[in-house]
Amino acid sequence: MTRAADVGRQAPRRVFRDRGEAGRVLADLLGAYRDRPDVIVLGLARGGVPVAWEVAAALHAPLDAFIVRKLGVPGHEEFAFGALASGGRVVVNDDVVRGLRINPQDLRAVAEREGRELIRREAAYRDGRPPVEVTGRTVILVDDGLATGASMLAAVQALREAEPSGIVIAVPAAPESTCREFAGIVDDVVCASMPTPFLAVGESFWDFRQVTDDEVCRLLATPTTGVPAKPAAHTPAEVIGAVAIDAPGGVPPREALAELIGDARIVLIGESSHGTHEFYEARAQITKWLIEEKGFCAVAAEADWPDAYRANRYVRGLGDDTGADEALSGFERFPAWMWRNTVVRDFVDWLRGRNRRSGAQRQAGFYGLDLYSLHRSMHEVIAYLDRVDPKAAARARERYGCFDHTSADDGQAYGYAAAFGAGPSCEREAVEQLVEIQRNALEYARRDGLLAEDDLFYAERNAQTVRDAEVYYRAMFSGRVNSWNLRDQHMADTLEALLNHLDRHRDAPPARIVVWAHNSHVGDARATEVSADGQLTLGQLARQRFGDRARLIGFSTYTGTVTAAGDWGGVAERKAVRPALAGSIEELLHQTGRDAFLTSALLTPEAADPLSAVRLGRAIGVIYRPETERQSHYFHVRPADQFDAMIHIDTTRALEPLEVTSLWIAGETPETYPSGL
Repeated sequence: MTRAADVGRQAPRRVFRDRGEAGRVLADLLGAYRDRPDVIVLGLARGGVPVAWEVAAALHAPLDAFIVRKLGVPGHEEFAFGALASGGRVVVNDDVVRGLRINPQDLRAVAEREGRELIRREAAYRDGRPPVEVTGRTVILVDDGLATGASMLAAVQALREAEPSGIVIAVPAAPESTCREFAGIVDDVVCASMPTPFLAVGESFWDFRQVTDDEVCRLLATPTTGVPAKPAAHTPAEVIGAVAIDAPGGVPPREALAELIGDARIVLIGESSHGTHEFYEARAQITKWLIEEKGFCAVAAEADWPDAYRANRYVRGLGDDTGADEALSGFERFPAWMWRNTVVRDFVDWLRGRNRRSGAQRQAGFYGLDLYSLHRSMHEVIAYLDRVDPKAAARARERYGCFDHTSADDGQAYGYAAAFGAGPSCEREAVEQLVEIQRNALEYARRDGLLAEDDLFYAERNAQTVRDAEVYYRAMFSGRVNSWNLRDQHMADTLEALLNHLDRHRDAPPARIVVWAHNSHVGDARATEVSADGQLTLGQLARQRFGDRARLIGFSTYTGTVTAAGDWGGVAERKAVRPALAGSIEELLHQTGRDAFLTSALLTPEAADPLSAVRLGRAIGVIYRPETERQSHYFHVRPADQFDAMIHIDTTRALEPLEVTSLWIAGETPETYPSGL
C-alpha cells in the first residue's frame, strides 16, 4: 500500500525544516505502528538516522542503524552501479555494469573498499552493542529520502535474509514512481511527499546539511524506549483542546474576536472549501459583527469585480434590482453557487437593510477582487464612457475590438490563441485604454461629486481588470505558478485600491475591509510548501503591505458534505467529504473531541508548538475528487504561520445553491472508509 502521494505539482517543494521535523511528520503517518512490541526502526546511516530517531521515539520502538554503502563507478564515484548493505548483501545494476564495461576485478575492489568502511562504521556507531534482532519482527526502514532507490533496495534484500515478519519503508520525500515500485516489494510504503518533478532529496529540506558520524553515535545512544511517557495533556491534540475557545456554529465569542482583530484594517476570512454551509454562515455572522461593532465598511470577495459591484449597488440602495436574488444574478460563470447561494443571498439582504437603517453613517459595500471578467469588464468600461465621454467610448470600442477574434466571454480561448500565435495579443490595446481612463480621471471625477467618484473608480478597476486579465489568460499557458501569482497580485492590488478609495471620506474614520476568499488565498504562502515554487498568496501580500493591520483567519472541517463539481464546468453536486487524512491539521483538530472552536497561537501561546509542526492541510475548491484526495486536495502547511487563527467545525454540510438540481438533492452515496467496500 502506498500512501501520501504528492503528484500534479510543477516544481520541487521545500517542505521540511530539517530531518528532525521530517521524522516527526513521518511518525504521524506511522501511527498504526505505535506501541507495538514487534516493531523496530532502522535508520539508513547516516542521513536516515536523525529521521528514524524521531520515528522510533514517537512509536516507542527500538532504534538501530542500517548501513548501506554506494558502489561507485571507478573514476566516476558519484554514479552508482550498486550498493552494499549491512550483512554483506550486494545489489548490482547489471545494466550499468554491462553498459560501462566494469570488469569483475574493479567491481570486487570497489565492494571490498566499501565493505571495510561499512564494518568500520558499524563498529563506531554501535560502540560494542550488538545489532538489534530483526527475525520475526516488523522492521520500519527509514531514510531521509529516495532517489533511484538502490540503497533502499539493498537494505530490503539484506533484511529479507534475516526473515523479519514484515518490512515497511518510510521516507519524507521520493519520486512517485519509486514509491510505487517499492509498494510491490515490501509490506507498506509511507512517502510523506512525492514532488513532481523530483530533482533531488535535498530539494525537500530547508536544512540538508551532512550528518556526521558523531551525530549518528549520539542519536543511537539516546533511548527511544523505556522513557517515561509524557502526560496525555502534552499531546498536541490535548494541548490545543485545553486552550481552544468554543465557537458554536463557527462563531467565536466577541471578546476573543475583538482581541484577535485589534486595530487591523484588513481581516481575511477563509474557507477550506467553496461549498460548505458552516464556513459561509459563520463568516457572514462574524462579518456582521465587524460591520456593526467595529466599523468595517466593505466586504471584498473572491468574486469578479463587475458581478460583485452589481450586488454592491443593491446593498447601497442603488440600481434597478428589486431583490438579493436578482442582484446576484450577474454570477453566471462557473461556479455560480460560490456566490449564488442561500447564505450570501441572506447576507446581501441584511446588508441592504443595515445600510438603510444607518442613515447618514458610512454605508458598507460588497466588492469583488477577482479578474476572470475579461469581456464583462470591457463592456462596463465602454458603458461608463458612453455616459461621460462618447468620443473616448469610441476609442475604447476600437481598442477592445482586438479581442473579437475569440468567442465572446471566453478569456481562456483568447489566452490560448495569443500564447500560441493563433491570434493577436491585445496587451498594447488593454494598456492604452487603462492609461487613457486614468489620464482623464480628474476631469470625470469633477462632474458629480462622490457618486461620480464611485462610478469612475468602478470603471477604472474594470479597465485594470481587463489589463490584468489579458496578461493572466496568456500566462495560463506558460505555467501554473505564474498565472496564480498574477491573480493573487491583482486581488491584492484591488484590495489596496479599494481601501484607498474608501479612505477618501475625510469625515469618516479609516476604512476597514473584510475579505472573503478560500484558505489557499487567505493563508500565507510562506508557511506552505508552495512557497518553494515562488507562489504568492493574497494573505502573504496583505501581511507584507499592511503588517499587523492585517489578520488571517482560516476554516477547517474533518468530515461531512460539500457542494462541488466533479470536473471544471460541471454541475453542482452534494458530495460526501472523506474523514481527514492521518497527519493532517484537520485530523489533529478532530482529535481534540470538540465540535467547533477557535485556536490561535496569538491568543493562546500554548497552542504555538502543535500548530507550528508541518502537517497536511486540505483544500477543496470548486472541484472535489475523493478518489484522488491526497494528490488533488492536500499540501503541507505550518498552520501557526499560515493563519493568525483557525476555526474548526468538525462536521459540516453542503452549501445550498439558489438553483438546486436533482443531482444536488440526491446527494452522494456515502462511502465505507477507508476501503470503499
